[in-house]
Amino acid sequence: MTDARKSQAQKISEVELIERAKQGDAEAFEALYHLHKRRVYSLCLRMTANTAAAEDLTQEAFLQLFRKIGTFRGESAFSTWLHRMAVNVVLMQLRKKGLPVVPLEDTIETEEEAPRKELGAPDPSLAGSIDRLQLQRAVEDLPPGYRSIFVLHDVEGYEHNEIAEIVGCSVGNSKSQLHKARLKLRELLKTSRAEKARKP
Repeated sequence: MTDARKSQAQKISEVELIERAKQGDAEAFEALYHLHKRRVYSLCLRMTANTAAAEDLTQEAFLQLFRKIGTFRGESAFSTWLHRMAVNVVLMQLRKKGLPVVPLEDTIETEEEAPRKELGAPDPSLAGSIDRLQLQRAVEDLPPGYRSIFVLHDVEGYEHNEIAEIVGCSVGNSKSQLHKARLKLRELLKTSRAEKARKP
């Protein structure tokens, strides 16, 4: 069987599973869970940087799916629809917990924070390969509001207008928080490199 046929067969079976799950078929729902749980969990983990919270939010996302699967109309890919639902579940939880989401006033740069070079110019401090684990730790150390915007834009590929809609902020605020997240990430990586260089 060719790869194209396999993916077509999988797609057909996923469509069938969705229809059966809409009718209340528990086995079909369980199959959908197994098909998508890893991707939903990794999204939750990237957004929260906490394995226990990611596990809980993955369960919550699938509970939401169970409740709302009847509203899926197939206008977008099922995985995209589920992904957006998972993002919303995580953001709702972050808001409920009252984790600091950086207000618009705090996103205005002071002179000390402003980049000292032209944006878009090569950054020698970030040139070369960066250890993935080091980068992952730095992303986890970002404040939750910055991390959410950074993950949605730079990792998941959402546009600023989509992020603004998902998070409930302005497009300008999304751009500003992403800029601040990147600056903070550079700072964290620079500190991490300096500490690594000091070790004998």
